[in-house]
Amino acid sequence: MANRGEIAVRIIRAAKELGMETVAVYSDADRDALHVLMADEAVRLGPPEPRLSYLNMEAIIRAAYKTGAEAIHPGYGFLSENPRFTKMVEDSGLVFVGPTAEVQKKVGRKLDARKHFSQAGVPVVPGTLEPVGVDEAIDKAGELGLPVIIKPAGGGGGIGMSIVWRREEIKSAVERAASVAASAFGDEEVYVEKYFPKARHIEVQIFGDSHGNVIHIFERECSVQRRFQKVIEEAPSPALNEELREQITSYAVKAAKVVGYVNAGTVEFLFDPDTANFYLLEVNSRVQVEHPITEMITGVDIVKTQFIVAAGEALPFSQNELEIRGHAFEARIYAEDPLHGFVPSPGKITRLLTPAGPGVRVDSGVYEGFEVGPYYDPMLMKIITWGRNREEARKRMIRSLHETIVEGVTTNLDLHSFVFTYPRFVKGDLYTRFIEDERIIEKMKNYKRQVMRAPPVAAGEESKERKEEERSRPVDAWSVASRLSW
Repeated sequence: MANRGEIAVRIIRAAKELGMETVAVYSDADRDALHVLMADEAVRLGPPEPRLSYLNMEAIIRAAYKTGAEAIHPGYGFLSENPRFTKMVEDSGLVFVGPTAEVQKKVGRKLDARKHFSQAGVPVVPGTLEPVGVDEAIDKAGELGLPVIIKPAGGGGGIGMSIVWRREEIKSAVERAASVAASAFGDEEVYVEKYFPKARHIEVQIFGDSHGNVIHIFERECSVQRRFQKVIEEAPSPALNEELREQITSYAVKAAKVVGYVNAGTVEFLFDPDTANFYLLEVNSRVQVEHPITEMITGVDIVKTQFIVAAGEALPFSQNELEIRGHAFEARIYAEDPLHGFVPSPGKITRLLTPAGPGVRVDSGVYEGFEVGPYYDPMLMKIITWGRNREEARKRMIRSLHETIVEGVTTNLDLHSFVFTYPRFVKGDLYTRFIEDERIIEKMKNYKRQVMRAPPVAAGEESKERKEEERSRPVDAWSVASRLSW
C-alpha cells in the first residue's frame, strides 16, 4: 500500500480477505500508525515530509522489490493519479492496482480531458477548452456571464480554484490561480468555466476490466462541501429520479469507454436543477474517499474488485446484477476546527470511542493514544450509516455522532451533528454552496451536539476516588468463596 491512514487500513482488510499478504510503507511520523501495525510487513520510507516519504517514488518501488511484492495499491491522494509513478510501477514489472498510466494521462490534465470528452459527445461545463491569459479570461467571462470559476489545468482537490463574481476580480484570480498551480502542480496554465451557484455535485462510480467490460455502480451526492472539499456524501442522490439516473450513468459509462478505462474510477458531474442538465467536471482515476456508501447500498466490495481486475480477471458481476438497496451517508471526521477557519488540530488522541450497532460502519486509521501529526491530511475516520431509506440512514448517523467521543484534538463532529439536523439538509435540498450560503458555521457557534457520557477515566487507569471506594467496600464472603479453588 503506497499510502497511509484509513485508506491503507481499508486496503489491508480487503487484501487479507483475498488471502494476500500485505506490506505497509511509512514515514517516521507513522512508525506506530494503525496501517503499519496491521500489515504483514512494514518498510520505512523516510522522514515525515511527504516528498521524502509517501511521494518518494523510488523508495516505494524499492520497498516493493525488497519485500517481494507483486502489486502496488496507491489508495487515494499522494501518487494515486500520478502517471509517472504508474509508468514506473508498470516498467518495474509490478502490477499497479488502478488505471494505466495512459488512461491517467488522458483524464488527469483537466483541459485535455474537457476537450476529449466534449469531442466524444459528453457534455462538459461551459468554458474554455484552451488555456487562457487575463485578456482571454475577461472575454470568456463576458461571453459566459458571471460568475465564472478560474481553474488550474493540472491537479485537483480545489487547489488554486477561484470563483469570480465581478469583472474587476478576473485579473487577480487568473494570476493567483497560475501562481498556485505552478507551485503545486508544476503547470501554470489555467482555464475558465461557468460557475453555477445552485448546482449539485453528483458523481458516478465506474468500473472497467481488461476484457472490455465497463459498468457503473450508480451515483453519489457530494454537494455538502467547504472550499471545494467534500464534507458529507450520500448515495443514492435525493435529486435524481430513474430517468435522470439513467442519463447521468450513461454519460459516465460513455466517458469511461472513450478512454479505455480499466479498474475503479469516478466521473464527477455538476447538475443544474433549473435546467436538469448534467455537465462533466472531471474523472478521478482512483478509489474515492466516499466509496463506502456505494458499497453499503450495493453490496459490492470496490477495493476487492480492484484487486480482482488488476489480476487480469473479468468483473465478477454484470450491470444487470447491480441494484440500489436503501440509502447511505458518509461523514468525514477530521482533526480540525470549523469555527476557526477549519485549521488542523494536531495532537494526541487521549480518548476515543467509535459508534457501532445496526447499519453503522467506521473506517478509521487512528486509535486511542495515536499522535495526529501536522504533516498529512487530518482525517481521523469516516462514519458511514445505512438505512432502508434516507431518513433511517440520517437518524442512524445522528445517533452515531452522539456515540462518538474524540478527546485530545479538536474535531468537526459538532459541524456534522448540526448539518444532519438542519432543515434544508433534512429535505435533501442541497447545493455546493450550502455551507456558505446557509451560514452554517455562524449558526452553529453556540451549538454542542448531544454526546453520550464517557467513561470517567481512560482505559487502563483508575481514579483516586475509585480506588478508595474499592478499599472501603465491605468484603463479600460469597465473592471470596467463588474465587477459591476447590
